[in-house]
Amino acid sequence: MATSAAIEVVDLAVTPLRDLNQRLHDLAAGAGPRSWRVVNPSGAHNIACGLDADIEVVIEGHAGYYCAGMNKRATVRITGTAGQGVAENMMSGRVTVDGNASQAAGATAHGGLLHIRGDASSRCGISLKGASIVVEGSIGHMSAFMAQTGAIVVCGDAADALGDSMYETHIYVRGTVAGLGADCIVKELRDFHRAELAGLLEQAGITGVDVADFTRYGSARNLYTFKIDNTY
Repeated sequence: MATSAAIEVVDLAVTPLRDLNQRLHDLAAGAGPRSWRVVNPSGAHNIACGLDADIEVVIEGHAGYYCAGMNKRATVRITGTAGQGVAENMMSGRVTVDGNASQAAGATAHGGLLHIRGDASSRCGISLKGASIVVEGSIGHMSAFMAQTGAIVVCGDAADALGDSMYETHIYVRGTVAGLGADCIVKELRDFHRAELAGLLEQAGITGVDVADFTRYGSARNLYTFKIDNTY
């Protein structure tokens, strides 16, 4: 480990991942470096999980499963791609993926912002519980499955079964949707939603995109109440 210009540099080619994560966890209880740079991640799993401090962590390269999972308060950037479950169960803070993200990006996330500059694979934002997800590319099938609240912005296209069995999450898609899941329908883009969408695009630093180009999708609310016909 080395410190350069007030940035703590950790090389995972020589430092065990457990040591890095322990040092990052220790910051929740006291003082320490506020800016971190992780080099040679080589697709390792569980990098920078469970953070609970106002710090910035830049991971230079590709990350494996569950990178920045359970994040709280921290700002994490992955300059490469991210494996399954990036920012899973995030509580607050911000996670940015410069490349593509694999399955279940932002799953069950309660708060904060997940920004994916590339594409996200299947099940993006499943069981979302309040976080915001902005994807500059496209998303895979079964995204927003059982999503409860929060918002998902997709500047590209969405694959089949979008929003299946969802609750009150706001989904905004600029491109085409291959198919909607159970109880997911097109909904009106009202002034509130235009403002929310514009705010999320601004947070992600996305310019030159007209909110009028997006279509909003949401719950038809037919699954809220038990119906005997649904049992057959």
